[in-house]
Amino acid sequence: MDEKLKIKLSIADRVYPLTVEMSQEEGLRSASKKIDLMIKQFEENYAVRDKQDVLAMCALQFASQLEQRQIDNSIDGKETIERIGKINDLLAKYLDK
Repeated sequence: MDEKLKIKLSIADRVYPLTVEMSQEEGLRSASKKIDLMIKQFEENYAVRDKQDVLAMCALQFASQLEQRQIDNSIDGKETIERIGKINDLLAKYLDK
């Protein structure tokens, strides 16, 4: 079992204390840095007055990237092929008994 770790992440000039699994720390810190970088890009490229608007745009961009990956995976069938392979392995093990 992973130990819990107390960390502080800074997002949009605010500090958020979190208690997380050690295995999650790197991903959370990386995500925090990406959010701050994206905030800076939005602020430089658009006349944004409110951090809330910038954070909403960041959330939309991350969510759309995730959705697009899922769409791409369903189109190329990679996940389906992996699932079929796992089912074939289970069947082969069962039939070998």
